[in-house]
Amino acid sequence: MTDWRLAVDIGGTFTDVVLLDADTGRVVVEKTLTTPSAPLGGVRAGVTSALSKAGITPADITRPIVHATTLITNALIEGKTGRAALVTTSGFGDTLEIRNEHRYDMYDLQIEFPAPPIPRELVFEIDERTTATGEVCTAPSEAELDALAARLAADRVEAVAVCLLNSYANAANERAVAEGLAKRLSVPVCASHEVTPQIREYPRMVTTACNAATMPVIGPYLAELQSWLTAEGFGASVLMMLSNGGVVSADDARRVPIRLVESGPAAGALAGVWYARRLGEERLFCFDMGGTTAKSCLIEDYRPELTNAFEVARVYRFKKGSGYPCSIPSVDLVEIGAGGGSLARVDELGLLKVGPDSAGADPGPVGYARGGTVP
Repeated sequence: MTDWRLAVDIGGTFTDVVLLDADTGRVVVEKTLTTPSAPLGGVRAGVTSALSKAGITPADITRPIVHATTLITNALIEGKTGRAALVTTSGFGDTLEIRNEHRYDMYDLQIEFPAPPIPRELVFEIDERTTATGEVCTAPSEAELDALAARLAADRVEAVAVCLLNSYANAANERAVAEGLAKRLSVPVCASHEVTPQIREYPRMVTTACNAATMPVIGPYLAELQSWLTAEGFGASVLMMLSNGGVVSADDARRVPIRLVESGPAAGALAGVWYARRLGEERLFCFDMGGTTAKSCLIEDYRPELTNAFEVARVYRFKKGSGYPCSIPSVDLVEIGAGGGSLARVDELGLLKVGPDSAGADPGPVGYARGGTVP
């Protein structure tokens, strides 16, 4: 009798598959190129090959399948997200542009910030107001929701983020807007009180906006994955790894994909903890050079540091404040958009810069000699 376990990790360039027989300790691994336009292709190829190597069938996998991925962080770093819209309180439509008014380098005259995850032309305001104490002064009207839904449909958005003023104190208005739009539209809708119910408007809004922008990235993939697993006869469900090293169901991951932003690297950090304990090293520095990004973290006292605020898509590699300050529980990592397949460019001053765009798996780095074009 065997007890086979399956784990999958989709990176920007490679998809890795691991099979473990928990009874005998036998390990079977497979690595295949990621298929960026249809991630299931790489997963299907890798899993099928690994099963063949192990000499087992899908029905032999009865324990939950653990799945990590950098699809979310790569989408944000490279700007390859869905067409999402943002709904906010009247008068606060420029919050993503204003940010927190902090200059991460006060002496840089050519200071750069990442473009907002949702462009200004897809930010809509609605007449409502909740005070800082949670009192509802103005509730959104059904007529305004009808008009707003019509505008969103006309703009062909793929997801909607709702982030209203002071909704962390009282989410009644935000819940009404989110539920009202969800009934009127056929696209996923997320609300800030569900994604990150906390004070401070910009971090809450940018986290919710990033969540909405990545819902069209992860949602269709997870639906395809679950359909394929069922069709193939796998006797297990899928658990998606979170940025803090925990796991959630695929349905939960589909609703709050921003919590998967460091899913793949968090798995690497947990592997670092395992090695630290095995080697008897209380402090261990872990580094992962991927094809699209490079990540590092420090293990101290046999555990990684955790944080409630993680910055994604930094324009400057080592400068805090140059990315999206997402309020999510995460392993404390340093991540930059420069991996083995990163593309070089010349900036306005004639200086050579690397990233954030990557050749990924298709067509891949020049060493792949596969031809094709890159952006």
